Amino acid sequence: MMVERKRYRMGAIKHNGYTFEPEFSVVSQTGAIHVYHGEKFIEEIRFEFNGDYPQHDLIEELVNHYLHEKHL
Repeated sequence: MMVERKRYRMGAIKHNGYTFEPEFSVVSQTGAIHVYHGEKFIEEIRFEFNGDYPQHDLIEELVNHYLHEKHL
């Protein structure tokens, strides 16, 4: 039996020309935030979560950590 793996997207976060687009899978309890500068893909921030969806605070914390680490 094949399990359908749906990935869901959340609203994008924009900061200083960067766009952070979160998506997640409830089945695998994993997600990723795709980082773009303008139209150019920069990298993917992977994360895990529990429950029906990742908490917005988790997404904000990951984005803020990325901005701090990259001095943006």
